[in-house]
Formats: sequence, C-alpha cells, structure tokens
Amino acid sequence: MLSRVAERMYWGARYLERAENTARLVRVYDAALMDLPQETGVGWPLLVDICGAQALFSERFPRGGDAETLQFLTVDSGNPGSILATLEMARENFRTTRDLCPTEAWRSVNELCLFGRKELPKMASPRRRHEVLSGIVRQAQQLTGLLSGTMSHGDAYHFIRLGRNLERADMTTRIIDVAAATLMGAHIADARPDNTLWMAVLKSLSGYQMYRQYVRRRIRDEDVVRFLLQDPLFPRAVAHCLLELETSTLLLPNHEGPLRAILRLQRVISDQLPDDVSEALLHQLMDDLQLEFAAVHTQVAATWFLPG
Repeated sequence: MLSRVAERMYWGARYLERAENTARLVRVYDAALMDLPQETGVGWPLLVDICGAQALFSERFPRGGDAETLQFLTVDSGNPGSILATLEMARENFRTTRDLCPTEAWRSVNELCLFGRKELPKMASPRRRHEVLSGIVRQAQQLTGLLSGTMSHGDAYHFIRLGRNLERADMTTRIIDVAAATLMGAHIADARPDNTLWMAVLKSLSGYQMYRQYVRRRIRDEDVVRFLLQDPLFPRAVAHCLLELETSTLLLPNHEGPLRAILRLQRVISDQLPDDVSEALLHQLMDDLQLEFAAVHTQVAATWFLPG
C-alpha cells in the first residue's frame, strides 16, 4: 500500500469521527444548558475549549456570542474542526481512496457530506438543531458499521481503525478535561453542577446506560472518570480505544515505534489515576494524556506516512 493512500484512509476516519463527536457534543450540551444555573459558568464557549480552538475562535469572532459559537462549531469554513469542514475533508479523503472501500461506504460518506451542507445551516431553531445533529451521528455510526461489516480487514481497514480510535480517545479526554475545569471554576458550592455535568459527559459519549449497568451507583465524578478512562469493554472508553489501537498496530508492518507509544499510554492510563480524583489533578492528567496521544500520532506518521 502506498503511504499516501494509508494516510488518507487514516485521516478520513479521523475526520469522520471528529464530525460525529462534535455533533454529539453540541447536541448534548444544548440540552444540558437548560438544566444548569447560569452562575456555574457552563455555556457554549466550553465546547470551543473542548475542541482546542479558543485562539482561532477569538480571532474569527472577537465578540464571542452564543450564536457565533454555534456557527463556529457547525458550519464555519474558517474552522477546520467544524462539523461541516470535517465532513468535507472526510469526503475528500475517502473520494481519493474509494477504490479500496466498498462502493456503499463511499456513497454513504458522500450522502453524509451532502446532508451536512444542506441541513447544518438551518440550525437556528433548537428543535431543528437536535434533529440535524442526531441525523449526522446516526449516519456516521451507520458508516462505521458498514466499513466494519463489508470491508476486508486488511491494511487499509486497520489504518481506518487507527484513525477512528485515536480520535475517539483524544475527544474523550478533552470532554473530561473541560468538565474538570468547569468544576474548578465553580466557586459557589450550590452552583457546582456535578451530577448534571457528569451526566452530560456520559450522554455525549453514549455512555450513560452502560455506566449505570456496570457501575450500579449514583453518578460520582471519580466513578465516571474511571469508567471513561479505564473500562476495557465500553467502546468509547480510552482503555478500549487503546486496545483497538494495539490490535491494529500489531497487524501492520514495522510497528515497533507506534506500539511502544501505545503501550506507554496504556501504562499511564492504568497507573496514574489516583484514588482521590481532584479537579486540579484530573486537569493535569488530561493534559498529559493529550500530549501522549500527539506522540502516538507522531509515531504513526513517522512510521507509515512520511518519506524515509
């Protein structure tokens, strides 16, 4: 397989996962904001922080209102992390490698992008917003299942799997990070939105029901964090994503460098989470994990995508 083809499969999967995750975030926080008191400081700008785009947002929208934030996250062509921009880039990457993908998968990517172009600009109404975002999440999940069920699980599929799980794990840590930062900033005890905020975190990752099944306790921040970081069975938990990365990496040639980075990250997840999770400690741990994810990506790119 040509390195440029492998890279496009990898990035096509990352962009598709990023579009789905951003749609999940906007949909769930749109509902959660109705239940949170204003003094908690939880609002649309938090989603910009989750996506790591605060500097770009401030440059493009100095006033930073709620409508501008929603536009920035969904349809802004100047934001490479907006839902529409990532759908366009996912479509382009799959278009240039469509000879390796099932025809149905390429058609689904194209239809999803066309749906985003048509429907995302119509999200001024909250009712319409939920319908459009749910449509994007549903079609992205259908595409993931279609690739898993109809594409040969050779090298091309494993690069798709690498991109999807690395992006998914990174977004999970970003969501936890901003929840911790929000709780750190809520100085008024009565305004601390612990249960509501952690419930929104679980729902944004479709993990609420699985959490209740496996943890079987009321929602507590330390239980939610351990579930989302260390549970090996929940598909959006970081530990599960790392197991998927390890499996795919072992099936690719010259995997020593990326595998070492993944195993190091697994040790961080299993060893460095303290029994008493404070917001400050959690914030620092999430920053460290995001740096480790960047290191994994660097190893993947250096091993399989870059010349020499």
